[in-house]
Amino acid sequence: MPKKMKAISLFSSAGIGELRVHKDKVAVIAANELVKQRADCYSFFYPETRMICGDITDNEIKNEVINIANESKAELLIATPPCQGLSTLGKNKGQQQYEKDRRNFLILEALDVIDACDFNYVLIENVPKFIEMLFPYEDSYYTLEQILRSKYSEIYNIEIKVLNAKDYGIAQSRPRAIIKMWKKDLHWAWPQPEKEITLKEAIGHLPSLEPGEDSGIKWHFAKPQNERAVLAMRHTAPGKSAIANEVYYPKKEDGTRIKGFHNTFKRMVWDQPCPARTTYCGSISSHNNVHPGYLQDDGTYSDPRVLTLLETFIVSSIPEDIDFPESSTDTFIRTIIGEAIPPHLMERIIELIGVEENAHNG
Repeated sequence: MPKKMKAISLFSSAGIGELRVHKDKVAVIAANELVKQRADCYSFFYPETRMICGDITDNEIKNEVINIANESKAELLIATPPCQGLSTLGKNKGQQQYEKDRRNFLILEALDVIDACDFNYVLIENVPKFIEMLFPYEDSYYTLEQILRSKYSEIYNIEIKVLNAKDYGIAQSRPRAIIKMWKKDLHWAWPQPEKEITLKEAIGHLPSLEPGEDSGIKWHFAKPQNERAVLAMRHTAPGKSAIANEVYYPKKEDGTRIKGFHNTFKRMVWDQPCPARTTYCGSISSHNNVHPGYLQDDGTYSDPRVLTLLETFIVSSIPEDIDFPESSTDTFIRTIIGEAIPPHLMERIIELIGVEENAHNG
């Protein structure tokens, strides 16, 4: 791809997904994010990018983005809108109210920006269910693919795939919907799959930790955990949920049994990639969040805890020496990671801009 392609980033959040492309692949001229804490974090990572913090549905904000894109002759648009839309069509009152608010269909704001600019390449990424959602367009409702093909098929090649991060050099099973549009006379190949990386290969070298323990390694400290949950997890093997335990099951303060699904209070396994890191990856009770642990001489298992931030960075392809703004809490960091595409997957997609598909496969 051309060196340092000029880009615009919409719905940028804190910029986690872009961590591996700013250095030598793209120059993000401007980014837009609604929430100030996320916008400030983005500016902390990328002080050279003009951050436009505000609501993209505000025409003043949108026009500022459009003007910068046109003045800088930006070639690439990156957009990760919130996963909003309609999963089904109905006529209930709640849905009618939902339909009236453009903030529930923010991807349409990105289409306004595309219409007003002259991008050579457009990358839209989101969770897989996003491509099944329905959006209002010309007095009816359509999937995003239907809208894009209706509006842009004469100008752009349009391709949509669901890529799982675990197939592209990242030690985490994390599917993302990838929508690529590029002008008819240009090229943009898809990345080729790589060998899976297991959790053991990714983080097995790090010291075992008890809840609340600090290893002295940057970011490798374990969150304190509820003692009742810790006891249950000590008696839970890799790949198992403490919910199914007959004796040592999760309990409330009054001793009554906590009811949950089979993937809550559950340990990961060493010989597979890490399960998807969600915005709740700091909760021992949420889905598939507990370290696999090691079998001890007394028959219990070590590491009755969630992954440390360092372990989370590694399985998310985030640089291990990363710094965050001082005000960033553990919850904030885990939330913005849980919302984002893994940076290496973004890198693999963007580095193939300008590469012909057949040449890449060959």
